[in-house]
Amino acid sequence: MTIASLLILLPAILALPVWFAWDPLLSYFTAVFLLLLGVSIAIRKAPPQSNGLDKIVLCGPVFIAMPMAVFGTEHFLDATSIGQMVPAWIPAHIFWAYLVGTCLVLGGLSIVVQIYPGLSAALFGVMLLLFEALLHIPRVVAAPHNRFAWAVALRDLAFSCGALAFAATQTKEWRARGAHWVISPARVLIGVAVIFFAVEHFLHPEFAPGVPLKTLTPASIPAHLLWGYLTGAVYVAAGVCLLLNKKVRLAASSIGLLVLFLVVIIYVPIMVQNGDIGRGLNPLVDTLMLSGAALCLAASGREQPAASRGL
Repeated sequence: MTIASLLILLPAILALPVWFAWDPLLSYFTAVFLLLLGVSIAIRKAPPQSNGLDKIVLCGPVFIAMPMAVFGTEHFLDATSIGQMVPAWIPAHIFWAYLVGTCLVLGGLSIVVQIYPGLSAALFGVMLLLFEALLHIPRVVAAPHNRFAWAVALRDLAFSCGALAFAATQTKEWRARGAHWVISPARVLIGVAVIFFAVEHFLHPEFAPGVPLKTLTPASIPAHLLWGYLTGAVYVAAGVCLLLNKKVRLAASSIGLLVLFLVVIIYVPIMVQNGDIGRGLNPLVDTLMLSGAALCLAASGREQPAASRGL
């Protein structure tokens, strides 16, 4: 959007009635707009020889970037509540809520429009690692029997690894040799995360598959318990392949495609039934980011270029 377009829209925005509320409209608009924009750009810039599966894999960064921007908007809509999540020993909680929100929105836009996407993904991955150290690990230590604390910690770790794997593919090292030192740890850690998720799905199949948190699979979904077991089975097989470094691209693609399918058939209906952000949109974008992380890992596992083999 050009500056002239923004200037045209500004009077309309200022003229909105006083009863108008950006919450939850802004988050939903951000989700739809960036998803459509990002997917269209990714498909348009795909190599001519790309097949359908290749194009879906290339959309992996978009599935990370769109949730980034959505979560960023929520930092502005509910800065007080989000600020309370900052550890007590860190000052200026509201400041950090707005700063992180700004970084998430700008980083998501950067990845979607493919302007310095590697830098934005790398910074996002590092930020999540800081969240692990400052937020998630202390919660796990404080309540080691809380399975949701473990799930959130491993979820964000998987998100971080997916973002860092994508960032690695933007380096000269990866372009020249088809490899990067970041990708192997990312593969192992995502494998550990999905195996943990698999166990959770086997023990609690009633919860919505994908990231095993507190959202229940709607009873209206046919065979709603079966989806938990099916997801667990795929996660175990794919997770073992990731840990053993066998058929990594196939394993990561299987995770990404399955989770993307779950988003469409389970999380979209949940979002429609629950219009608020917390119970409707957030579970969807959370799960979509897991799909994006897995697809980014799949994209990082291409074969070594022929030129680098001396052919």
